[in-house]
Amino acid sequence: MEVTADRPPLSIWVVSDGRTGIENQALGLAEAVQRLFPSEITVKRIHWRKAFDRLPSALKADWMLDPASDPVTPAAGEAWPDLWIATGRATLPLSARIRRRSGGKTLVVQTQAPRWRDDAYDLIVAPVHDQLTGPNVLSITGSPHRVTPQRLAEGASAFAERIEALPHPRVAVLIGGRSRAHDLPVDHAAALADQIAEAVGTAGGSILATFSRRTPPEARAVMTQRLSALPGLIWDETGPNPYFAFLHFADHILVTEDSANMAAEAASTGRPVHILPMIPLKSGDKFARLHADLQQRGASRPFDGVLETWTYEPLAETERAARDVVSRLRG
Repeated sequence: MEVTADRPPLSIWVVSDGRTGIENQALGLAEAVQRLFPSEITVKRIHWRKAFDRLPSALKADWMLDPASDPVTPAAGEAWPDLWIATGRATLPLSARIRRRSGGKTLVVQTQAPRWRDDAYDLIVAPVHDQLTGPNVLSITGSPHRVTPQRLAEGASAFAERIEALPHPRVAVLIGGRSRAHDLPVDHAAALADQIAEAVGTAGGSILATFSRRTPPEARAVMTQRLSALPGLIWDETGPNPYFAFLHFADHILVTEDSANMAAEAASTGRPVHILPMIPLKSGDKFARLHADLQQRGASRPFDGVLETWTYEPLAETERAARDVVSRLRG
């Protein structure tokens, strides 16, 4: 495809199962492409009927999709997109067939490591810690995301009045939760909260805390109770999400080790990223590799109870991946 300044905007389909953390990977990459070249982005959310959801990808056919899914073929008179960016296991059977269905018109990009038919996609944008290799693989630190200085500034405007008056250092506390690899039992959550409260109190600062949907309710409750005496803002999930505002205003960012997405997003700000330990449920080689990568790049350090300050070049991995996509579109 010839991508030149005089051609119409690119047509980009962003495809996922609609989960925010998953969708934001594909959408963030699409938006980064859009910043390089005029593009029209269409978000497609798909789900498989419950009876077929757990089938191997090789056995799934389009008729097995839930009728509530967005259409993943062009309507009558419409063309296939120039670019298909998908993420998540649910999208694999569709992504693997798009090159053939579109007659080669559509460049197919998959984020995360598919681990199935890796040669079926034009480009796989995979985290370095997944250790995927191949001629169509671009390895990046973390995952693509939507965090940019402009988006952070836009998100900050709604919270500026509440946050600008808070004392420095302002410490963003991003708490994940239970997953296949980690857990956050209430006693560990309480210990983390006490350590955070002591560090922020000693520094005379304030906190900006938010929790994940995966945070166990008991852990959330005990951390909220133990951090609430500090100046700051603890989001209770009412009103607009302050996540971007927290990243914008933070002098330090504390993030639990279970989330590759939050760690990569935090490292794109250039602020010191302190990694909070969780309880491992199984071998953590994948996450160990991620955090070793972030530490090697100077972005993060394990949290030791002290709000140490350092500088590093903010990560711009989403932009690097977008440049690779555009170069492939240019052929």
